Amino acid sequence: MTELRLPLWLALVVALFAGPVLDAGFPDGDVWALTFVGIGLVLVALRGRRAGSAFLVGLVAGLSFYLIHIQWATLFLGVVPWAALAGLEALFFAGGAVLITLAYRWVPVVWPGTLGRALLLPVVVAGLWTLREFIAGNWPYGGFAWGRVALSQSESPFKGLVAYLGISGLSFLMVAVVAVLIELALLSTVRGSTRVLAGATVIAAALAVPAWPTFTDGTATIAGVQGNGKAGYFDSADRAYGDLTDSQVLAMQGLDPAANDLDLIVWPEGGSDRDPTRDEFGRYVFDAINRGYGAPLLSGVITESPDGETTYNSSILWDDGEVVGQYDKKHPVPFGEYVPDRAFWRPFAPELIDLIGRDYTPGTRDEAIDVGDFVAGISICFDIVDDQLITNMMDQGAQVIVAQTNNADFGSRPGQTDENEQQLAIAKMRAIQTARSVVNVSTVASTRVIDAHGDVVDGTRDYEPGTMVTTVDLGTGTTPAVVASRAIELLVSFFGLATLLMAGLWRGRRRAARDTANGPVTTIRGGDGAVLVR
Repeated sequence: MTELRLPLWLALVVALFAGPVLDAGFPDGDVWALTFVGIGLVLVALRGRRAGSAFLVGLVAGLSFYLIHIQWATLFLGVVPWAALAGLEALFFAGGAVLITLAYRWVPVVWPGTLGRALLLPVVVAGLWTLREFIAGNWPYGGFAWGRVALSQSESPFKGLVAYLGISGLSFLMVAVVAVLIELALLSTVRGSTRVLAGATVIAAALAVPAWPTFTDGTATIAGVQGNGKAGYFDSADRAYGDLTDSQVLAMQGLDPAANDLDLIVWPEGGSDRDPTRDEFGRYVFDAINRGYGAPLLSGVITESPDGETTYNSSILWDDGEVVGQYDKKHPVPFGEYVPDRAFWRPFAPELIDLIGRDYTPGTRDEAIDVGDFVAGISICFDIVDDQLITNMMDQGAQVIVAQTNNADFGSRPGQTDENEQQLAIAKMRAIQTARSVVNVSTVASTRVIDAHGDVVDGTRDYEPGTMVTTVDLGTGTTPAVVASRAIELLVSFFGLATLLMAGLWRGRRRAARDTANGPVTTIRGGDGAVLVR
């Protein structure tokens, strides 16, 4: 076995370089293969390290990745919250790095054979990587699941595997493949030609899995409307009440009611600043669209509880003069749409905290809404990242996914940030994972229809008002990823952590047994520490 341990200075340089390489695999870079290279750079930098230096290497790699990957957050939140969020994610990255470097130290000692190094060790490393993604994606305040390595693969040959494994399962497989290739390259007991054959076999096996078959029962014709209004949080000073509703209405001017037999009209998150249940003109507008097109209107609206004490970021289905279905966003963005523990955090940055004047409450309604002859799963912006919410809507019978978003805060012209492209990539992965079409409707950009294979089949021009009308298949059946839900993620994470703990325990016992076999030990303590004398 060829040992590989980079000097700390070189490991830090490799870690610093790994972040941009990882990011380049995601949209808008879209060179998906670079994600595998970035993973490899991180793993190579961690081999042979002690816990302290591994934490430092992981922190550098995490910062160099997240500071670039979520740079779009500066447009809305500013530099300080962006740096704080990237720093928190980097700390998780560093903690995961410590576990991975311990696996590299302990597992080969307990299982030193070729299978232990080339198979078990990579599985443990990949499980620990997945564990870190799981923790960061769920904690604190619901977590931040953005940047999982699988989300870079929406245009790669590996994307079909998400129907079998889910997003976390694909992350696990990607890291495992890279870790296997590294170990094969280092194993001196295996011939070069055998290493190449084994490596090619690993990659071919991952690519040879056939696409999961999709099943449908009927179609629905859905119109998505992108108003391109001033929908950003800080645009409020430049718009009058009702402007967002007006923008959506104006964008529909070219949509001929007589030429389109619609089953549903979709406006985005924040599509209307008039709640038709509390605003008479809003009711008039919603009624006019509903009756004029003969189809229910699904629109993002800010709603309140009857007592006015609770505010929700909602999607309401309007038909025949009333709300016939409603979903309230379950995963509002912490420090973006609400401030958790406001009294605690405000003293640290009062001006920033006070910018968020209204706290949205997480909803409790079902993620799926009955829309006449079909069931639509509803996802509002950041909800699309939450694995559990996708599982919920599928369990509730969703036949198509409607993803409503407002990304106006992350750029008002093409090429300004990568946020909308990154979110669209997540929507593509969800389509494959669930075998359902996804109708993604935005205020300003990335209004698209994605089929069950993850391919874009319709859309509007970005940063312009527009309308798309698409007949989508209504999905039936399910996929292994939906059936397993989070079981794969929990299984591989538990296996990686449990195996690491067992390796550490057995390694300690072996060391103790070896010391005992070498005879009694007398300990003499001097001023400079303990001196062992046999």
